[in-house]
Amino acid sequence: MKTDVLHAVRLARVDVTLVGRNTTALFNVLLLPLLLAWMFTMMQGGAEIDGVPGGAFVLTGVPGLMLTFSVFINLVNSFTARREELVLKRLRGGQPSAAAVMAGSALGALVFFVLQVVLLGFWVHRTEGVLPANVPMLVVAALLGVAVFTLLAAAFSGLTPNAEMAQVSVLPLLMVMTIGAPVAFPADILPGPLAVVSNLLPVTPIVEMMRSGFLGADHFTGSGEALGMAGQWVAALPSIGILLGWIAVSALLARWLFRWEPRHG
Repeated sequence: MKTDVLHAVRLARVDVTLVGRNTTALFNVLLLPLLLAWMFTMMQGGAEIDGVPGGAFVLTGVPGLMLTFSVFINLVNSFTARREELVLKRLRGGQPSAAAVMAGSALGALVFFVLQVVLLGFWVHRTEGVLPANVPMLVVAALLGVAVFTLLAAAFSGLTPNAEMAQVSVLPLLMVMTIGAPVAFPADILPGPLAVVSNLLPVTPIVEMMRSGFLGADHFTGSGEALGMAGQWVAALPSIGILLGWIAVSALLARWLFRWEPRHG
């Protein structure tokens, strides 16, 4: 167990170093989501949503979309490239266990996601005067979100024939998450079937937990009512349940689809 933890930390350090040295990857992982956040705030034009300024509403929900870039897209590219270069095969044949390899990738992605959320926190405080009301909820949302999207990335990498196709294979999920996530609007404004789909997306519970954790209010039901710490956790239980369900489904998909060796044919 201790050995696996050490291997996971070592692999995470390598991942962070490699992304930090790659200007394109660093822009896509770290800066592009912040640029999208700025664009969403410009679209709101200062209108109030659920009783809070539009800028605060959007910015506190953007971490859900950040996960698709800093974790999902980043790791689909990484897993696929390493598989084709036989890096995963060598890792599988060495000391790190499969769990350590996955945990190392997740930990490296978590570093970038946390950095994004911290930068976003400064942005929200500077422009909206908001400080996080429930930091533990932000942490739980980050951990569950990274777990879900790491496993989804592992599954999608198995469907991706080569590194060149990685940017294409992620597009369907990226479009669904971008359009369906309640970042710039509450999910309850969508027509019935679309609202159900939006609420079941893995990104939606993360958006709701992040927004409620920042603002200290009920943004799970869309009421915007101020809640105490205990009330926030009670309101978050359905979202946590959905994320745990996604972790179970994503783990099964990753186990079934993930490949350690290059695809043939």
